[in-house]
Amino acid sequence: MKYLLVIVLALVVLWLWRSNRRTGQPDRPAPPAGRTGKPATEVVACAVCAVHLPRSDALPGGKGFYCSDAHRRQAEG
Repeated sequence: MKYLLVIVLALVVLWLWRSNRRTGQPDRPAPPAGRTGKPATEVVACAVCAVHLPRSDALPGGKGFYCSDAHRRQAEG
């Protein structure tokens, strides 16, 4: 009987300790390690073939963005 009482007491202490640890944590998880505060790069799709590429690498045209000069000429005639 004495051992049963010690086991129950240990389980109660463990349960209280774990519940107190959980209440101190924020509701949302922390951001993944290695992320910086830089904004995400905007991605656009080629108007001809729908390939996605960063806006800084895309070629702007009258009807949208293009992945190459050949596609820009093909779409805009």
